[in-house]
Amino acid sequence: MEWLLVALSAATGAYGLHRARAGAAGERRAACGDALMGLGMAVMALPAVTSAGRPWGAGVFTAVFAAAGLYAVGSYATGTCAAGRRAAGRVGRPYRRAADPHHAVGAFAMAYMALAMAGGHHHRAGTPLLTGLLLVYFAGDVVRSATALVPAPSPAPSPGPPPHPLPVRPTVTRRELTRACRISMGMGMLTMLLMM
Repeated sequence: MEWLLVALSAATGAYGLHRARAGAAGERRAACGDALMGLGMAVMALPAVTSAGRPWGAGVFTAVFAAAGLYAVGSYATGTCAAGRRAAGRVGRPYRRAADPHHAVGAFAMAYMALAMAGGHHHRAGTPLLTGLLLVYFAGDVVRSATALVPAPSPAPSPGPPPHPLPVRPTVTRRELTRACRISMGMGMLTMLLMM
């Protein structure tokens, strides 16, 4: 189970790095946040890292993810998001302002899990209320992202002989792949929270 989580998280992080090479500034920042979360989850899920006797690992993870969470909060509060929204408006694309708060919640959740990791693999402990709230948040995020992937119903066919359309090869858009990665990361967060 742990190796599956490592593989999925690493693949999601690698795709985030790939997305960070192109796009507008806000899109690159969101992709870097996804990459950090995915790769961080992959490393934290490694059995060798989570075994007892490595308290330095928990401290490093806590510092890195707390800094990432503070950066996400700061960029949201200081207007970096507003600048991204204006740039997106100039090219006629909607700017998704919710990316930075979601990355902040994810980063602080990772820092929280790293602190719980400090007691060793068999002695993890967290606050039940906070763990429960995080479980509800990420479960809701997974459901919301999954429903966004469901295609809209096609219109009713017109009366008459059925048309003979050319076969169309289904394609996966970049946005759909990004949503699928977000679902994968959300499920990874749920798994890690449940293992605490």
